[in-house]
Parts: sequence; structure tokens; C-alpha cells
Amino acid sequence: MATVKFTFEDPSIPPKTIENVPEGYSLLEVTEDHDIHLNHNCGGVCACSTCHVYVEKGEEYLEEISDKEEDFVDRAINPRLESRLGCQCIILEEDAVIEVQIPDQSRIIGHEH
Repeated sequence: MATVKFTFEDPSIPPKTIENVPEGYSLLEVTEDHDIHLNHNCGGVCACSTCHVYVEKGEEYLEEISDKEEDFVDRAINPRLESRLGCQCIILEEDAVIEVQIPDQSRIIGHEH
């Protein structure tokens, strides 16, 4: 099972490591299942940029970025080379180790838990 380590731009939120994540889950699903706040206005169907994250390690264990996802990443707040949408980051391997930083969610108007 995969391991996903979350860090946060907001320094008041401590890092969180989630183990035993099944292959086939998206990073957004991992956040939802483990009470980690990540906005997602469109419900996870790649129709907005509110679930924007930075994949700092383990990109090779995720589905490749699509042209549609790239278009929405370009609309996110402060996109970087390692930017992805959490709803589109599907974990491909059970032995994956992935490190993700979640941008400051206070700047995003959107769906909250």
C-alpha cells in the first residue's frame, strides 16, 4: 500500500503521513478520507483548479498530467512546475511514496469539508 506525506503552506498545520493507501485512489480522495482540508469546487472531475497541490516527490507514481488538467493548473493560484490537481493524481503503484504540499486554503473560496 502507498504512503502519502502531506505538508502545508500554512505553518500552523502540522505535517500528516497517511499509510496503507490503496492503488487507484486520487490524492483528493486521500484527503477526504483522512480529514485533510483541500478545496474541491467541482467535486473532483477536473473542471476547476481548487484542489491544486504541489507534488514534491513521487510524481512517477501518479497518472500523467493531461492537457485538460494542465489548462486548469494554469488557472490556479501560484502554479509551479510541480503543480497538479489532487483529483487527477491517481496513485498507480502500491509501493508508492508520495510527498505533497497543500497550498494555503484560506486564499481559495470553495467547498470545504
